[in-house]
Amino acid sequence: MAAYSMDLRKRVARAWDAGLDADTVAAKYDVSRAWVHRLIQRRRETGSLEPRKQTKFRRRVVTAREEARLVMLISARPEATLTELRHALPTTAALATLWRTIGRLGFTLKNNGTRRRTAPA
Repeated sequence: MAAYSMDLRKRVARAWDAGLDADTVAAKYDVSRAWVHRLIQRRRETGSLEPRKQTKFRRRVVTAREEARLVMLISARPEATLTELRHALPTTAALATLWRTIGRLGFTLKNNGTRRRTAPA
């Protein structure tokens, strides 16, 4: 969603400065009461009505080349643990990141047949 225009921000601030309360300003300009309060607070703290800079999305930790190598490692050793895969793959990614990447690549977890069942078969 795009930020509100500077024209709207200036009109809301002028209405606030004219003595209108937040509910009236919000109804007049079809914005939320909380946004009016945040706008005035931002002006008080920074001296500007400009919107904050939007944050960028983080890049992927596991690159495409590492994903291809991960596919080869899993194909060669499907019983390897996440820790073993992380050590074989030169990456700083956390185990949870590797787990999500493996899921996104379409691999599933192999059942551990050596573990004893908790109930009789």
